[in-house]
Amino acid sequence: MRVSWTWLAAASAVISAATGKEQLVLTPSGKLTVEPLNVAIVGAGAAGSSSAYHLSKFAAEAGLPVNITVFDRNPYIGGRSTTVNVYDDPTLPVELGASIFVEINKILMNATRDFNLSTDALHANQNDIPGSSLSVWDGQQLVVQQTSRSGWWEIFKLLWKYGMAPIKTINLMKSTVGKFMDMYEEPVFPWSSLTQTVHDLDLLAATAATGEQYMREHGITGDFGHDIVQASTRVNYAQNLRYIHGLEAMVCMAADGAVAIEGGNWQIFDQMVAAANATRMLGTEVTSVKRQENSFVLDYCDATDESTLSTQAQHFDSVILAGPYQFTNLTRTSPQDYTPDEIPYVELHVTLFTSPQLLSPTFFNLAPNQPAPKVILTTLPPNEEPGHGPQSCGSPGFFSISLLRRITNPQTQQREYLYKIFSPSPPTPTFLSHLLGLQIPKDIPIRAGLGEKDITWIYRKLWHSYPYEDPRVTFDRMELEEGLWYTGGMDAFISTMETNALMGRNVAKLMVERWVERGAEEGFSRLGFEDEEGLMGGRGV
Repeated sequence: MRVSWTWLAAASAVISAATGKEQLVLTPSGKLTVEPLNVAIVGAGAAGSSSAYHLSKFAAEAGLPVNITVFDRNPYIGGRSTTVNVYDDPTLPVELGASIFVEINKILMNATRDFNLSTDALHANQNDIPGSSLSVWDGQQLVVQQTSRSGWWEIFKLLWKYGMAPIKTINLMKSTVGKFMDMYEEPVFPWSSLTQTVHDLDLLAATAATGEQYMREHGITGDFGHDIVQASTRVNYAQNLRYIHGLEAMVCMAADGAVAIEGGNWQIFDQMVAAANATRMLGTEVTSVKRQENSFVLDYCDATDESTLSTQAQHFDSVILAGPYQFTNLTRTSPQDYTPDEIPYVELHVTLFTSPQLLSPTFFNLAPNQPAPKVILTTLPPNEEPGHGPQSCGSPGFFSISLLRRITNPQTQQREYLYKIFSPSPPTPTFLSHLLGLQIPKDIPIRAGLGEKDITWIYRKLWHSYPYEDPRVTFDRMELEEGLWYTGGMDAFISTMETNALMGRNVAKLMVERWVERGAEEGFSRLGFEDEEGLMGGRGV
């Protein structure tokens, strides 16, 4: 018999959200519903949290219920965005990983507004501290110092020293980054192939060349790239301009409107997971992903207790691997249609410490009565060949040193300074003593090689912070096999909190579109309809 138009329209709405992996169910009241899809997300950093958040939103828009479970071996949400407590005091958090985001970061900025998160005014606590706000050190001299609060005066000084190179670089940055911004919106979004999209947006020229080559191809020569752009690539990616690809070099120059979330940027991702109503499996190590017919079985165990050997298992319809594949340490027992590239990652040492001492001007070859800068980026001496990989740092010995803010020691009530160092190896006691202008007798009690009155608190962390962004023209797939998705390919393209969040959003959209498409193809046959007469024909069950 014929199906009424009203009933068929309702059925069509449900079917449009259905997939071949779930079941259409007729409830006792006669209402047609869809059983929720179970999705596992392995990794709770920017990509995983964004995947959960946007998957819940896109699925809801399609009328498709989902249950989302987020796994992470860390006991916290945020991945490489996390804080530690200065002096071990929870009221004094400081960023250990990803520190800032900028005004063109749409996802993070929108989340900040939507979740009503407060932003910190960067360097607001530095106004009464002597010294220039920013400088570039080449291991021998300060090649650039930002000494004025007037932006126009600083621009004039750069133009006086480097000619039109600063203006040309900013224009190139805007043009290059502008192409990337098309990835957020239709008709480009969502993209099923990162490699093809990079080609379609005319970004291959930027990813295939080094930053040095890319700037030269656009008529930018002279010392500006070496002094300024390279200082930016070193502080952001611990890599020199001769080796990092051109797109990432341009991203380093897009720094307008830098902000941070008060109390830690991890709160953005924590709020995303909360908004997705996802189940949190933190401190949990996923050890294997097994395909069983049309679903996946995840084996997992407690990552916080090495003595715990028991493993649990759970079934999921789809899985997102939201982190670099080489660091997942999981076993895939299903047919491996595709395995992502293993990409070398930077081993970055982050050192946080507090001291009542200001940085020594003599360390930077300044006069003793001239205050040292508050933020020191680095480049290389003019005649030093830039290194690659572990040799990237060169003779300066560190990538950056920042005086973050003035801080009060809660135990002594003494006013001190909080510092952050990025370096290729842990700073030695000798380095720190010279940096602070101290002469430490060998026979006194020491803390990390220095007197406790000089270094009152110290914290060290080794990060696999980002990949070596070598020039390339291909990027990893997003679907490793049917139903198994991957976000890590974004890191080799642009590695930031924002871009990983964008990849999570993109994968979420692709998943929902796939479910809707398959539902439209398969849903009517599962209801018992024939298709000869189109969507408005057919016979009832």
